[in-house]
Amino acid sequence: MRLRHGYLLLCLAGIVLPYWALLPWFAEHGLDLPLFCQELFSTRIGASFGVDVIISALVLFIFVFVEGRRLAIAHLWLPVLATLLVGVSLGFPLFLYLRQRKLDATAAAR
Repeated sequence: MRLRHGYLLLCLAGIVLPYWALLPWFAEHGLDLPLFCQELFSTRIGASFGVDVIISALVLFIFVFVEGRRLAIAHLWLPVLATLLVGVSLGFPLFLYLRQRKLDATAAAR
């Protein structure tokens, strides 16, 4: 298995596992974002995880645009959108997949 295929498997896990935990909450409460934020930050542990994910997402966006432009990777909006819709658990392996695909293509062209 190539490294980029491993990243695709992590993308799948990054979609399934967060939504497996989150969909029952949305089924019960709907898209109640104020309640979502209230429950996320209702404990110090939850707040720690929430802030950690927000910071990780911001760092990922910087990495996507800096590294993506450096390597001329196409469709840099995809990992950003994936991060906003699902989370870092999808956006990060998706960017690593796109990056590895570009690196593999560059190495094959030499």
